[in-house]
Amino acid sequence: MARVTVEDCLERVENRFSLVILASKRTKELKRGAPLMVRDRDNREVVMALREIAAAKVKSRMPSQEELGEKSDVAPSSKPD
Repeated sequence: MARVTVEDCLERVENRFSLVILASKRTKELKRGAPLMVRDRDNREVVMALREIAAAKVKSRMPSQEELGEKSDVAPSSKPD
């Protein structure tokens, strides 16, 4: 199979930062034994994760407000009176 490139993956995700996060999460899943979504078992997990992203088998999504909970790490801005 041909090499997977960052450019191949960037066609499927918003930006390089999202790509790093998505590839990292998928790599961890594969290391824990998650089933492969593409047909190449001869590579390391990180390469397989990138191949899955490039093939649009794995997608990222933003967590919902319920998943995040009401509490936020960012304090609301307030102007002094």
